[in-house]
Amino acid sequence: MKSISLKGSSREITKKTAIKAMRREGQIPCVLYGPEIKNIHFALSDRDLMLILNTPNSYIVNLDIDGKTYDAVFHSAQFHPVTDEPLHIDFLAVSETRPVVINVPVVIKGNSDGVRQGGKLILTTRKVKISAALKDLPDNIDIDITDLKIGKSIVAGDIKLEKIQVLTPKTTIICSVKMTRAAIGAAAAAASAAGK
Repeated sequence: MKSISLKGSSREITKKTAIKAMRREGQIPCVLYGPEIKNIHFALSDRDLMLILNTPNSYIVNLDIDGKTYDAVFHSAQFHPVTDEPLHIDFLAVSETRPVVINVPVVIKGNSDGVRQGGKLILTTRKVKISAALKDLPDNIDIDITDLKIGKSIVAGDIKLEKIQVLTPKTTIICSVKMTRAAIGAAAAAASAAGK
């Protein structure tokens, strides 16, 4: 999996006024936590954070906090309800010895039978939650839709990957091909031609 390096600075757990002042200076409060470390409170620049927030990609984040480095994954974010600016970010520390749980993007491959017959491809789920060893994490999950027919779907339970466990519920629809008016018309024309 791709990695990205971010430089942060440790911070005290302070009052709301100090945190607001920090945000005005372009620093976003963050927390790094995990099974083998004590919670670390730090701040990252809002510009650096956009590298992981404004992308469909998933990364292993190499955090440098006051000269000490940690491998982590983005876990969750709180956003301002009106401005949509990040207010607080949580990172989860990862290691070679424990499986990593992370959301990875779905990439559609192939040209579906259903689309060739006039159906419309609907991508419902853009990311899938997986668990795997750090070394086995993929950049994305490829979904082959070549054999997908009109009215059919691919669900999370259909994804089979070596050394990777899919945690997204099995019945979650990843993508499907829906019937369109053009496909209905083509099917009706084919049926009437066959009847002659």
